[in-house]
Amino acid sequence: MRAYLKHPFWQAALLLVLAYIVIVFIIPLLPGSAVVPKSVVLQYMATVLVGILIWVSDEEERWTKFKEPLHDVLIQPRLKVVRTALLAAVTLIVGCFTYSQVRAGVAAPPNLRSIHPAPPSQITFRGKTIALVGLDNPLRRTGDMAAHLAVGRRVYYQNCVPCHGDHLDGQGHFAAGLNPLPANFQDNGTIAQLTESFVFWRIAKGGPGLPREGTPWNSAMPAWEDFLTEEEIWSVVLFLYDQTGWKPRTWEVSAEGSK
Repeated sequence: MRAYLKHPFWQAALLLVLAYIVIVFIIPLLPGSAVVPKSVVLQYMATVLVGILIWVSDEEERWTKFKEPLHDVLIQPRLKVVRTALLAAVTLIVGCFTYSQVRAGVAAPPNLRSIHPAPPSQITFRGKTIALVGLDNPLRRTGDMAAHLAVGRRVYYQNCVPCHGDHLDGQGHFAAGLNPLPANFQDNGTIAQLTESFVFWRIAKGGPGLPREGTPWNSAMPAWEDFLTEEEIWSVVLFLYDQTGWKPRTWEVSAEGSK
């Protein structure tokens, strides 16, 4: 046993086994640690293997001694059974690995991204709770419409042009670098299909506020509630509809007159 422990080949094999045990079984038990992903285990083991090979080959005598068991297995007639067993084992391992990569799986299908995910019934805007259901743009009933549109124009051209473009068609300077592309407000499949409260929600919460069905290609739009006031967002919503000529969808009114 001592002879084996002093041999470079078996020392290297033991180090590999110990490294695998530490990475896979010991590290996850440490406080604050988690299970190491298989891809990371492979990277760690490859690093350990390279280090061991450097160690066994840095001296000619150790390197020669390290190669002796390999040479004997490949050449010596007395080790024919071992050689055959190793060949069968390697073939079996490669075959099992290949099969595991190509076999049909039964995993659930990936989630499909919804272009217009369902909005929540209410949101919190800077600590204020806003119910979206039945909500119309409050600026349509108060103040000077021309003044609201002027504010919306200013907000749009200060903040939205780089992505959504001068013509509100999603062809801004940054558009080509984004996935998904910025919304084309001129298209009848965007704001023409939406209520103004929906547009307010999407602008206020941006990409970080998308629900699960809006993934995996989350919008790059920031949460504008961090930069714009509530009135500024409603103003830019007015501007979008005014510039494109679309009319926002309205809430259905029941027989009693409630939305």
